[in-house]
Amino acid sequence: MNRVRYRLVALAVLPFLLAMAVDLTAFALLRDRLPDRLASHFTASGSSDDTQSHTSYLVLVLVMHIGLAALWAVVARTGDAAVRGLRWMVWVGYAVAGLVGYLMVAVLVANADAADPGRVRMPLWQLVIGAGCGALAAGIGWLLLLTVSMPAPLPSPGPGEPERLDLAEGEVAGWMRRAPSRVLLGTGLALIATGLVLLYAGGTRHALVALGGALICLAFSCPYVTVDRHGLTARPTVLPWPRIRVPLSDVDRAISREIKILAEYGGWGYRMRPGKTGLMLRSGEALVVRRAGGREFAVTVDDAATAAALLNTLADRQGAKR
Repeated sequence: MNRVRYRLVALAVLPFLLAMAVDLTAFALLRDRLPDRLASHFTASGSSDDTQSHTSYLVLVLVMHIGLAALWAVVARTGDAAVRGLRWMVWVGYAVAGLVGYLMVAVLVANADAADPGRVRMPLWQLVIGAGCGALAAGIGWLLLLTVSMPAPLPSPGPGEPERLDLAEGEVAGWMRRAPSRVLLGTGLALIATGLVLLYAGGTRHALVALGGALICLAFSCPYVTVDRHGLTARPTVLPWPRIRVPLSDVDRAISREIKILAEYGGWGYRMRPGKTGLMLRSGEALVVRRAGGREFAVTVDDAATAAALLNTLADRQGAKR
């Protein structure tokens, strides 16, 4: 499992490092032909309306590529290697790297031999070519991902098996899974692409809003769900807070069942309904906990039957001590 995870992290980071190398090489080759100030931002009509220094361009290239590489590495490192959606996330990273890498080179080519940066043009069809480069990079990423054999998920207890685990006196056990949401992952990636386009055509303020929304979506797109001596805990992908916790003293009974989130909870995210709350990330298998006061809390996560059995066992043990 660790070998698969490390290979996924390496493949997730690779396209951004390659794109950064291409952009820096292009700058080195064209440096003598570039004006002192580079046209760096363009309107929807393709005309330039802002400039930046050579140093600012290099800093932007480094920050953008290294930042995206770090973001994809965190998702690949902390995600569940058995989740096929994680493979899709890495594949999309190649598309993003191809698009960003091309646009940064296109800016240099547009500025080459320009006497007046104000007259440099960057027509929108450059975005179409950039999308084509992204598609080509995605194809390369797909081929590389074929070399990674994804492990099969661990078997879960069947319907007829007990809802408690057989733990010896004093034996300690814990359970942890990722609960990925393709909706939030897709939304975050779409906002990243939107923000990068807006950097060239829509203004820095709008781009920062889109990129900020992307970070929020990605930060909450693949939370940890844990069952241990503290009870049930759910927290975001890379942040310690906010977290949801149901202590063992508040657990009446835990079960695993199928949930249709639109019909039962009305959408994705943290949902509140009469008599119940839930962290809804997708339809399907969910861990449902009936609390001491009668309310329910549910979280959609794989292997929920094992989590429910362990939570019941730990809650029983906690009750016996009181």
